[in-house]
Amino acid sequence: MMRGGENVGSNRRTRLTDKQRRDWLRLIRAENVGPRSFRSLINHFGSAAEALAALPELAQRGGASRPVRIPSVGEIDRELAAARALGIAFVARGEDDYPRHLQAIDDAPPLIAVRGDAAIFERPLVAIVGSRNASAVGARFAERLAHDLGRAGFGIVSGLARGIDAAAHRSSLDTGTVAVLAGGHDRIYPPEHRGLLDAILPHGAAISEMPLGWEPRARDFPRRNRLISGLSSGIVIVEAARRSGSLITARLAAEQGREVFAVPGSPLDPRADGTNGLIKQGATLVTEAADVIAALQPILGRAEDPPAREPEDAAADPLAQDLSSDQRSRIIDLLGPVPTALDDLIRLSDASPSVVRTVLLELELAGRLERHGGGRVSLL
Repeated sequence: MMRGGENVGSNRRTRLTDKQRRDWLRLIRAENVGPRSFRSLINHFGSAAEALAALPELAQRGGASRPVRIPSVGEIDRELAAARALGIAFVARGEDDYPRHLQAIDDAPPLIAVRGDAAIFERPLVAIVGSRNASAVGARFAERLAHDLGRAGFGIVSGLARGIDAAAHRSSLDTGTVAVLAGGHDRIYPPEHRGLLDAILPHGAAISEMPLGWEPRARDFPRRNRLISGLSSGIVIVEAARRSGSLITARLAAEQGREVFAVPGSPLDPRADGTNGLIKQGATLVTEAADVIAALQPILGRAEDPPAREPEDAAADPLAQDLSSDQRSRIIDLLGPVPTALDDLIRLSDASPSVVRTVLLELELAGRLERHGGGRVSLL
């Protein structure tokens, strides 16, 4: 049952009221609330307003050392007003303007801040990413690939970074490109790409899940990368060293069921170590746009799996109430710094799924839990 019209797991298209949108922003901006915990809270309590009222007690149960910080209505109203002044719209998961591909990933943002022409999200999208310290050959190939894919009807997604990202954006300004930001819309990184972003907006868009005023930190870029791959049908890695953010994006794309492409390079160039490694691991080799188009055409228009979601009827898998200290201790004792699968926690603790999920939610809200890919968790 969908209560209050706010169930984030439903395939049914909804439209939030102004009050609901404000409440959703307050909840996702609350301390220690992420996309997965947001979804659990909404689907259990039925509305963001009810979830906000329950947050302090849940965090306390999880062992929070101080009250959880929740933005005030005034703070959110100021953010909404500042966003309107910049031409930014907050689009909720489940609304018509929310990108369809992005909605299908497990940790899709409940709200995205969109600036520019949102019509680009109705087109098939391909991500092109790579080295910030790009070679001249790599940048030229990224330009040609983005140009040819754009002429073939694809929008280009990238991260507005130096090097390969910037080359892909610049070459697809006329056909449409999407910049995914690691910080707020008013905190562009790198700063010298503000002009590039302005040039993107007439035929493309910029999106962010971060608040206005948020300066991107190192750990925000991998979080941003899941959106780059999540928006796209496939992702092309042009240049990537053995350890690079682009390889993180490729891994996330594979976990999300996206097609992964890689451009081969010289074995003597360390910027090709990562891409050549991806090809060895099974990524599709790319030397021209036709390689990408041939691989994606069979899957374009195919009905996607419904978004991973919590049960629509909260009573079918409720948050457990009145847990004993022994139950909590048994589950917490099984956790440590090494990521552990949810199924293993359920099996080893001999507790019901609802009990384990409740303890994990409480720990997360208390700032004591970290979530990893594949549904694994670790204790901080």
